[in-house]
Amino acid sequence: MDTTTGPLAGRTDPAPQRAGRREWTALAVLMLPLLLVSMDVSVLYFAIPFISEDLAPSSTQQLWILDMYGFVLAGLLITMGALGDRVGRRRLVLAGAGVFGLASVAAAYADSPQLLIAVRALLGVGGAALMPSTLALIRNLFHDEKQRATAVTAWTGVMTAGISFGPVVSGALLEHFWWGSVFLINLPAMLLLLILAPLLLPEVRQPSSGRFDWPSAVLSLAGLLPVIQGVKELARNGVELPPILMIMAGFGLLYVFVRRQSRLAHPLVDLELLRRRGYGGAVLANLFAIAATVGMAVFLTQYLQSVLGKSPFEAALWSLVPATGAFVGAPTGAVLARRFDRGTVMACGFAVSAGGFLALTWVRTDSALWFTLAACAVYTSGLVAAMALANELALGAAPPERAGSAAAVLESGQELGGALGMAVLGSVGAAVYRHGMGDAPAAARETLGGALASLHGADLEAAFSAFTRGLDFAALCAAALMAGAAGLALTLLRIRRGEGDPAPSGR
Repeated sequence: MDTTTGPLAGRTDPAPQRAGRREWTALAVLMLPLLLVSMDVSVLYFAIPFISEDLAPSSTQQLWILDMYGFVLAGLLITMGALGDRVGRRRLVLAGAGVFGLASVAAAYADSPQLLIAVRALLGVGGAALMPSTLALIRNLFHDEKQRATAVTAWTGVMTAGISFGPVVSGALLEHFWWGSVFLINLPAMLLLLILAPLLLPEVRQPSSGRFDWPSAVLSLAGLLPVIQGVKELARNGVELPPILMIMAGFGLLYVFVRRQSRLAHPLVDLELLRRRGYGGAVLANLFAIAATVGMAVFLTQYLQSVLGKSPFEAALWSLVPATGAFVGAPTGAVLARRFDRGTVMACGFAVSAGGFLALTWVRTDSALWFTLAACAVYTSGLVAAMALANELALGAAPPERAGSAAAVLESGQELGGALGMAVLGSVGAAVYRHGMGDAPAAARETLGGALASLHGADLEAAFSAFTRGLDFAALCAAALMAGAAGLALTLLRIRRGEGDPAPSGR
């Protein structure tokens, strides 16, 4: 049984009470830090050259500056979700906002690569405290199912948009300010959250959850980190023994983690919840969706900059066009889900997304930019529509007192999906590119960047064609992933005749 204190406490109506102005205002307050936390994954893409000039990091340190935030964020999501269920979600949101704000100031004025890497890790700690709690609190703010679906749709749209807005905001700030400004924009939102959260958000915790199991927290971190890092290394360097061993070790530790959860009276992860079709199916469908999205984003960024010759800031602005599909797809999916079975609507969304990816297989070096962007908008609209419904389905499947842990597992699956997408789609595209380069010099055969540095004229045009062919095959794999996600939705998430909702919400 959960206990709720604060402005929204004391509801005893047997029927779900509809949210009012206070709850929607609270949602808006939660969305701004969520936008910034998701933006921080990509906000350094344009700032790295300025950071390199100022701090002179080594190539390894530069990679850690880029990756440390997402690395720590992914590893701590499960721990923070379970911790929020026990100590209070509002309390964890406030702590996360404080850490995120202080770390942002420290990052802006870092005077060495080592310090910047360390504070990027602290930013990951703050982000991990914020993300599952923002989604879990929606479960407590919105008791009416339709309103909760709308709120989760908004949460999904903001999270997706943040990743796209990161490079644009970074590029705009760097036109006028120094690189530390990309961190300082976090401060107003975190300060606003610290002021308004105690007034608007309920305090929700699970008093009967028992003592927090720190060995499980260590196991989850020790298992997730090598898996995600190993997958990223495979994406960067191809098939090598060290990252494969790293992934195997990570999965071994995750197996020990799962075995431990099955024996605990109060586990960090509710394995019974994962066995529910509504929750487990939604986690898998989301993993497939994020894998396709992140995997293709790498190719599209290079296509805009290297093949079409756009500047980084121009490429970032053009990449916002497909994001408009999210603002169409998410509300459309929510409306359709009120009239039709959610699993079927999700499958249709994934099918639309697969159609967009299939359209990208027709992209050539001389293709019209509008065609490429339209195909991206199509796959984004279908994908975000399905993801929003999957998030709502998973959140509704969790008992309110376990919403933090449920949200954390869902988001951990998304982080793993992003890493897998980069590795699988990246490897397919790279293999096609290398095959198309034939007898070109080794540097040009390895990456498109190497081709830009060493080739000219017809040889460079051939490299562009080989890269675009790799993009086509990566898009085909992404379409296959969407077809698999559609199959999951139809198999696990559709309500069969005579059955109840596959995601019992405990209402």
